[in-house]
Amino acid sequence: MPGLRELVAEELMLPVDPRVAAMAAAIAEKHGKASQAVLFYGSCLRQRELAGLMLDFYLIVSDYRAAYTSRWLAVANRLIPPNVFYFEHGGLVSKYAVLSEADFAHECSRDAWTVSTAARFAQPSRLVWSKDEAARVRVIETVSQATPSLLGWAVPASGKLSAIDLWKRAFALTFGAELRAERSDRSAMIVDADPQRYERFAAAASSPGPTRDERWWRGKQRHGKIYSVARLAKASFTFAGGADYIAWKINRHAGTAIALKPWQRRHPLLAAITLLPRLLSSGAVR
Repeated sequence: MPGLRELVAEELMLPVDPRVAAMAAAIAEKHGKASQAVLFYGSCLRQRELAGLMLDFYLIVSDYRAAYTSRWLAVANRLIPPNVFYFEHGGLVSKYAVLSEADFAHECSRDAWTVSTAARFAQPSRLVWSKDEAARVRVIETVSQATPSLLGWAVPASGKLSAIDLWKRAFALTFGAELRAERSDRSAMIVDADPQRYERFAAAASSPGPTRDERWWRGKQRHGKIYSVARLAKASFTFAGGADYIAWKINRHAGTAIALKPWQRRHPLLAAITLLPRLLSSGAVR
């Protein structure tokens, strides 16, 4: 059976729509020599018709100062990673997050500050642009850490779970560490979409290491929700049309019908602050 690194490398190099590759190259070009790799991830991986969808990318850079002409963007990315930007190319729209190679590697490791990045890259993704072979190899090595980190965190203190149930538990726990607009059964839906893939990756993952207890998870979940609010506030300054995107995302996943007022579009940070209590109380965001 192939090892985890081989499985990750094979999955990352699967072909994508040429328009996706073109957009990734344009994102990399925008940040010049700092750009090392662009990863494509999310629900759009499974879609053939991309018109009307928002594609999701991660741009991996050598360092934040080299990635921006604006010093404050570099500082913001270093203090509350990642920065998130809106981008259009070739008739398609996307958002992309920026992480340094060092932060990307740390956040996929077992010592990550938050659990979200490892959870994201334990799922399928594609390496759609890389600066050179060395950058490609570094991305493969980093992504290969995501699955053992995530599953290691999720192993219960007592009892034994099947590979599929462990994956579902892992995603449910990590979703609890973010402000989520998805349905409560989202973690099961991700795994059930391709159970054979998740079984293969679990079987190839290394030993889980120390078990994380419920107190550890409660701490990560509190920290993650606070961190999500900070990122949301920052995105109101870096993400064009951020308020409209947030409303669209919540409406799509939670079945709500939020309609923004003109003042909320002009002041997305205030909009986020005023919407959050209602969303939390309604259960639209958890």
